[in-house]
Amino acid sequence: FLPSLPENKILVAQHPLLIVANQTATLVCNYTYNGTGKEFRASLHKGTDSSVEVCSISWNTTKINRNSNKEFNCQGDHHKDKIIFNIWNMNANQTDIYFCKIEVMYPPPYVYNEKSNGTVIHVKETPTQIQEPQSTIPLWILATVTGILALYSMLITAVFINYWQKSKKKVYHQSDYMNMTPRHPPYQKNKGYPSYAPTRDYTAYRS
Repeated sequence: FLPSLPENKILVAQHPLLIVANQTATLVCNYTYNGTGKEFRASLHKGTDSSVEVCSISWNTTKINRNSNKEFNCQGDHHKDKIIFNIWNMNANQTDIYFCKIEVMYPPPYVYNEKSNGTVIHVKETPTQIQEPQSTIPLWILATVTGILALYSMLITAVFINYWQKSKKKVYHQSDYMNMTPRHPPYQKNKGYPSYAPTRDYTAYRS
C-alpha cells in the first residue's frame, strides 16, 4: 500500500524477502508518482550501500533503453505503476539486499525516491550433478558386439562340454576290457612244464 504524496514526489515499495530456488528471481518495485515528468530511469542496486548497480531501464513516451551489469543477467520492464526486474542464472554468492531506485530525468527538477527498505534475495545453492562421460560408440554397435561375444562364448562352452563327455565315455569303455592272459593254477606256480604233460617214472632207470 502506497499513501498519497505531494506533487513531484516518488515513493517505492518492495517485498521484504524473495527466495530463489531455480536461479531466477522476479523482483517487483511498486511506485507512486504524481508529478509531470516525461523521462524516467529505474535501476536495481545490490548491497546495503547500493554500491552495485545490477541493471537499469530508461523510458519516455517514444523509446525504452535497457542496460545490465556484465556480472548479472538482468532485465527491467516498465509497467503503469511498477517496475519488474527479472534476474536469471543467479548463484548463492549473489544473495544480498537489493534496492529499487526510480528517477525523473526530465523535465527539471530532478527527482528520485527515498531509499526503501529493500528486498533480501536469498539464492539457494543448487546441488552439483556429476555427469558420467558418455560413450562415443553408438549403442547399436555395442549391442551387436555384446551379442557376438555372448554367442562365441556359448559355442566354446558347448564344444568343451562335448569334448569332455566323449573323453569320459572313452575312458569308461577302456576300463571295461578284461585281461585275457592265461594264468596257471596256484598249485602249478613253480613248475617248469605244462599241467597236461605226463609224469615220468624215474624208477625205471634205477639198476
